[in-house]
Amino acid sequence: MTENPEDLEEDALDARRVSAIRMAVEEEDTARLTELLEPLHAADIADMLEQISPSERRVLLRLWSGEIDGDILSELDESIREEVIESLAPNVLAEAMRELDTDDVVDILEDLEMPQQQRILGALEDADRVAVQQAMSYPEYSAGRLMQREVVVAPDHWTVGQAIDYMRVSKTLPDQFYHVILVDPRMKPQGYVTLGRVLSARRDVLLSAIQEESFRTIEATEPEADVAYVFNQYHLISCPVVDEHDRLVGVITIDDAMNVLDEEHEEDMLRLAGVDDESSLSDTVWEAAKGRAVWLFVNLLTAILASSVIGAFANEINKMVALAVLMPIVASMGGNAGTQTMTVAVRALATRDLTAQNALRVIRREAAVGALNGVVFGMIMAAITGVWFGIPMLAVVIGAAMILTLIAAAAGGILIPMGLQRFGIDPALASGPFVTTVTDVVGFFAFLGLASWVLL
Repeated sequence: MTENPEDLEEDALDARRVSAIRMAVEEEDTARLTELLEPLHAADIADMLEQISPSERRVLLRLWSGEIDGDILSELDESIREEVIESLAPNVLAEAMRELDTDDVVDILEDLEMPQQQRILGALEDADRVAVQQAMSYPEYSAGRLMQREVVVAPDHWTVGQAIDYMRVSKTLPDQFYHVILVDPRMKPQGYVTLGRVLSARRDVLLSAIQEESFRTIEATEPEADVAYVFNQYHLISCPVVDEHDRLVGVITIDDAMNVLDEEHEEDMLRLAGVDDESSLSDTVWEAAKGRAVWLFVNLLTAILASSVIGAFANEINKMVALAVLMPIVASMGGNAGTQTMTVAVRALATRDLTAQNALRVIRREAAVGALNGVVFGMIMAAITGVWFGIPMLAVVIGAAMILTLIAAAAGGILIPMGLQRFGIDPALASGPFVTTVTDVVGFFAFLGLASWVLL
């Protein structure tokens, strides 16, 4: 049954609209497809293209490719962006690229193969092509790749009236901007003025008299992670970018910085789970499996190490079956405690809240937290074990083991990420298997070792 347009929310990408879009694709109803897609935001259309199957996406692009614009391309996941670009006619692609700021064009180019890059560059106007090529010459994941070349500048000796008159007649202003950047004759930034102050000041007031008190610039070669940190730390809206000679070459806006922060967060979450940071729901089965296999193999090796500890106490386990029953509890509690501390530590390292100056204090705090939780849950588990098996000394053993395991989990959860970072290894990527190994080995050794010593 076909959905009536009036039955759907005007601009909502919900299950009903997606179902209606799929039906229109199946029936190859271009008019119906246009009716369903036109009200949607570019981000919603991109989401929809990612949600449908590859075969449905090919048919949709054949029917509707002429309506794909630059905003949709910039919102698409990298895994399907190349497929979409290949489906576009040269004139459609050219128009879509002309709609975008240079930073968005660079963002698209970064994830494409060389033939596709050349196709997009060929669709740009000469001035935009030069700007994009210059941006691409900067290192990957640098401020130069992140910046846009569309900048509103004014000589530092101009008045408010001169600036307003210039902006009214200029045909090259970006669609959105926050600051007028003041430059000297050598194009070196001297400060900036917010649009609010420009519009509220008298025409005869010098721009330099109303410029912001706090002003900073970012070098084009600076890593984008550092750029995002600066924006977040100092609550910036936009920030000029300079070359090695301190000349203005572009500007980074808050939306780009926040995108970097969001990407960093997503990467950390994926890496903590041992998943390739470029994985997405659009990946093929092979790509998804390959991206996860490496750290599953590492986990296998570390699990074998933990199992070897159990093997060393095989005779003790044979003598008292209760040990085998209780081992998973010790391992589970240690693993969860270690993961909690590790997650906090990795995030603190990423945000630079955990530094060499406060490391010792944080380590002591986490060890104290581990000890406190160990005492609390050790007493709980000791009571349960005493009632369950009726062996008082076994209750004492598991209580003591729980305390030792949770202290080790807390210490490992913070020391391992710090150690990995010190050696230049991403703690989000590598911490998980090592923390798990430490908690398992310590937990099993403490529990089985104490049991062997006290009970057997």
